[in-house]
Amino acid sequence: MSNNDITLVLGASGKTGRRIAARLRVRGIPVRAASRSSPTPFDWSDPGGWDAALRDVAAVYVVAPSVPGPVHEFVARAESAGVRRLVLLSGRGADTWGDSTFGLDVRSAEDAVRRSALEWTVLRPSNFAQNFDEGLSHAPLVAGELALPADTVPEPFIDIEDVADAAAAVLTEPGRHAGRIYELTGPRALTFGEAVELISRASGRPLTYRRISPDEYVGTLVAEGLGEGDARHVADLFVLMERGLLAATTDDLATVLGRAPRTFEEYVVRAAAAGAWRR
Repeated sequence: MSNNDITLVLGASGKTGRRIAARLRVRGIPVRAASRSSPTPFDWSDPGGWDAALRDVAAVYVVAPSVPGPVHEFVARAESAGVRRLVLLSGRGADTWGDSTFGLDVRSAEDAVRRSALEWTVLRPSNFAQNFDEGLSHAPLVAGELALPADTVPEPFIDIEDVADAAAAVLTEPGRHAGRIYELTGPRALTFGEAVELISRASGRPLTYRRISPDEYVGTLVAEGLGEGDARHVADLFVLMERGLLAATTDDLATVLGRAPRTFEEYVVRAAAAGAWRR
């Protein structure tokens, strides 16, 4: 295989990484799927393994580590290895987060990627719809009630399949997306209460939503086994969302893919049919 043939997908066992790797393989793109447990091991805390992962790589899908800093060194290594393109998964409106303690890791990764000499693209999706069946909200919904520190400010949930479609397109269309930041959202914004109501209808189960304070939510997450620092980080996201700066929808997904984003209703029907919220 000649130099610069491979697309390296970091976080390849995660929500976005595994979906992106599958899409690239279907297109006939050579993929190196990297994670701590993959045949090509990759660990942000072990730079000794980075060069092997970057060998013969043309493009990299980057999922930031949970601490600020390492992506700067990784980008330097990527430049030295002959990588041409970087696609970073960031968060919606990252440059509007201001003095929030949320997302310092992601903002550090954005700084590293955007300062690089490589062709780069940043994807900033809203909250994934799949957080309701693959994330922290799943178990409470199965139990019958979701309690979060979110009130009436809506969220334009995006289907993670759309995020994966967008990432696969950007990774395989050199030049077209260079230097672009895409704010990816679903087609309309919903409150968490409205989202739970739709899940209730699709699943045929009586599910309820209850607003709690950020401190109560931290306590709940810690009681469920999450570390206090990680729990506070998750709660800080909801505090940020309540400012209302992230509630608007965008047309960026259509810009990338030439089609409208999937609706939340499409997601809940698909997930409910697969038994996502069955007791």
